[in-house]
Amino acid sequence: MLLWQTSQTINFAQGEFVMLPAFFVLAAMKFGGLSFPMAMLAGFAVSLLVLGLLFKRLVVEPVIRHGVLPLVISTIALAILMKEGVKEFYAADAQPFPAAWATTNLQVAGMVVSVQNLVIIAVAALAVAALQYFLAGTRTGRSMQATAQNPALARVLGIPVGRMVLYTFLINAGLVALASFLVSPIYLAKFTNGETLGLVAFVAAIVGGFNQVRGAIAGGLLLGVVDNFVAAYLSAQYRAAIPLFLLIAVILLRPQGLLGRVEERTV
Repeated sequence: MLLWQTSQTINFAQGEFVMLPAFFVLAAMKFGGLSFPMAMLAGFAVSLLVLGLLFKRLVVEPVIRHGVLPLVISTIALAILMKEGVKEFYAADAQPFPAAWATTNLQVAGMVVSVQNLVIIAVAALAVAALQYFLAGTRTGRSMQATAQNPALARVLGIPVGRMVLYTFLINAGLVALASFLVSPIYLAKFTNGETLGLVAFVAAIVGGFNQVRGAIAGGLLLGVVDNFVAAYLSAQYRAAIPLFLLIAVILLRPQGLLGRVEERTV
């Protein structure tokens, strides 16, 4: 979402971006001998470097000048490279990933609630709130929004557009690292995680509104609720088809997404 708004970057390797930080942590523990907390810090730092700075400098900047389609193809190739690289050089089997919080269950009103899921929801909500505050309540965040809305005008007003775009890539890298640390204890660290995560994230962004952060959040919540209702009351075998049905319905009925806005471009 942020990458698209600030630099017109569509990253089809976003799912693999979520998969990779978990392996950075496991590699730091296995080959570097670091404790789990230190390995998480190292994995987060490497994610900022590789998935933020290097991705922008080595992939996006040389390719985006040739148009969006070459960049789309490049990110698809990058996704394949990341997936096969992890499979080849680390492990093809799912790897257990330590949890930084309790994995017990709570009894609430006769229902069993996982502490792990509660922590994930709380951390995700805090991350979204912090991001919204940063974008709306700080000078740098407002400069990033101005860059997203009109880079040419932002440059005229003295905003360092290049720096704002770099901040966007670093924030994206930090968020995917956080997502990786949250989901990997549940789904394990697998080289195929990016396929499912990338598809669901992309569909959620389209359903909610590709040009609105709140739209992507709403799309993700809707997708999760519908997915669980279908699994509970129909059949789990239809779960994989639900994102595609929602995607088709939204594209046909409301192409800009549920909360998205129509964008007009000068031709």
